[in-house]
Amino acid sequence: MAIEILMPALSPTMTEGKLARWLKAEGDTITSGEVIAEIETDKATMEVEAVDEGILGRIFVPEGQENVAVNAPIAVLVEDGESVPDAPASQNAAPTPAPSAPEKKAESTPKATPATEPASAERIFVSPLARRLAHEQGIALNSLKGTGPNGRILKRDVEHGAAKPAVSPAVDVTPAAQTNSDVQRVPNSTMRKVIARRLTESKTQVPHFYVSVDIELDALLALRSKLNGAAHDGAFKISVNDMMIKAVALALKKTPGLNVQFTDAETLHFDNVDISMAVSIPDGLITPIIRNADTKSLRTISAEAKDLAKRARANKLKPEEFQGGTFSISNMGMFGVRDFSAIINPPQAAILAIASGEKRPVVRDGQLAIATVMTATLSVDHRAIDGALGAQWLNTLRDIIHNPYTLVV
Repeated sequence: MAIEILMPALSPTMTEGKLARWLKAEGDTITSGEVIAEIETDKATMEVEAVDEGILGRIFVPEGQENVAVNAPIAVLVEDGESVPDAPASQNAAPTPAPSAPEKKAESTPKATPATEPASAERIFVSPLARRLAHEQGIALNSLKGTGPNGRILKRDVEHGAAKPAVSPAVDVTPAAQTNSDVQRVPNSTMRKVIARRLTESKTQVPHFYVSVDIELDALLALRSKLNGAAHDGAFKISVNDMMIKAVALALKKTPGLNVQFTDAETLHFDNVDISMAVSIPDGLITPIIRNADTKSLRTISAEAKDLAKRARANKLKPEEFQGGTFSISNMGMFGVRDFSAIINPPQAAILAIASGEKRPVVRDGQLAIATVMTATLSVDHRAIDGALGAQWLNTLRDIIHNPYTLVV
């Protein structure tokens, strides 16, 4: 009996995804638990394991197909010698005949044919997204050749089709950038689209305010040097970022009003301090989480941070390793950035932007001196946190970094 393989829901927020790559071909024998494909979700690219056994009879969704809905058939498994269906069972159902009355009415009052619909009675298989894009761009569907199952017209067929706009030639509807042969067109990945949507929502719907403070790092750098020097045979190497994760976690414990999330009905206060750290990956960024960072040693934080960052760049994180978190940090100090402001990662209520430490003149006891100074900028959701509390938390963080031995005792 044929068994359809459905598009899995790989995260609680996933409603659709991109079938990034098939690891098996039609005709291959599949065993339960075997990795058969890679799916690009709104968070990361993840592997999909087969639940059943059989022969991969037909692939319904080709590699690179975007906007594949969760639970949509993507392939079918068959037994040896069993006939292979040409399309998902839902597409094989016989169409319901249209009532005779509406047909007669349509004949007596003909409608104008839209530019995106063929004038002939031949049925055209087209995805809803492709139909909408064709309509927006004035492209006739019957001028496109579908590359999907059963010749179905997909988004890529509209984007790369050679159809001419169904408008007057005298009207220039092509953006200037599209007429430039030197333009390189790179389709936005699912992750990039989600990043764009979520950050736009955050910046427009969450009332941000920003508080900055200069923090001297010399005592923290001296402690880091001693700790790394005490490591036997380079067993571990603690970074400034590792120490900042621990310092932020301790500051949240001392000033817990920032370890919150805002909802319309209530503000959620968390006992656990789970730090999301922004990690840059080729397609955007992801925020793996150091759970209970306030209770862990610097050595443990360092090992976890390195492992999470490595697997994040290899798209090997599990959903629970990057979903959640109570507070975020974004560190661009390694790029020599003097200061910047980060966008809040909802539903969290705050994020800390960490810039580069640099030699600056400072005044101590009325005397001019030189110190390694870092500017840290806190972005805060004003619905949940007021300015005074944000400033208080930054002062707490500065005190911890100025007296860094609290990170190891």
